[in-house]
Amino acid sequence: MGEKAEAYKVVYQGGEGEIIEKKSRFIATVQPVESEEAAAAFISAVRKKYWDASHNCSAFTIGKKHELTRCSDDGEPSGTAGRPMLDVLLREDIHNAAVVVTRYFGGTLLGTGGLVRAYQKCTQEGLAGAVVIEKRQGQMLEIETDYNGLGKIQYLLAQGGIPVLDTDYTDKVVIHAMVPAEMKGEFAKAVTEATSGSAGLEWGEQAEFAAVGDEVRLF
Repeated sequence: MGEKAEAYKVVYQGGEGEIIEKKSRFIATVQPVESEEAAAAFISAVRKKYWDASHNCSAFTIGKKHELTRCSDDGEPSGTAGRPMLDVLLREDIHNAAVVVTRYFGGTLLGTGGLVRAYQKCTQEGLAGAVVIEKRQGQMLEIETDYNGLGKIQYLLAQGGIPVLDTDYTDKVVIHAMVPAEMKGEFAKAVTEATSGSAGLEWGEQAEFAAVGDEVRLF
């Protein structure tokens, strides 16, 4: 039923990851950020926490189209830490996220290639420890139907991957669904056709939404 509405991935809940490479300990800390100020404050806080580390390298990207990106090698050879970390965020197409990879030097040099691989691998571990969600633009829809039309509507909802937020069962059934923006017209038409016009449709507020575990959250 149509193409999937435009979506973008963000860090919903921060997390950590850790790797050991040739006795060097790398710790990734990931956090959602909405502004450069928030990213700077987060990076500063991690530096303070790991004040005794050899390096606290960082990268962040802000905006739906990665309008603002920054990275820092924090004393590592140029281009071996911050940029590879940022590349992971961009390659995974994750928005509004900051990551700091802390390194405790283990005594063995990794070389430029080894550093790039270690910082990227640790960033990926940090993202794996965080909660990343996919936000989509949608609009609330209240569907009122009799029990004869319920099965057809449930089928259309499942076919379109449209999340149902709530369902009220009385003498009629009222379904509260969040319809992706790009599917609005097509879905409404399909419901009307499937129920021969007997279903009542009432559009509500527009919002961004995402699946968080088994729940659908509005933003």
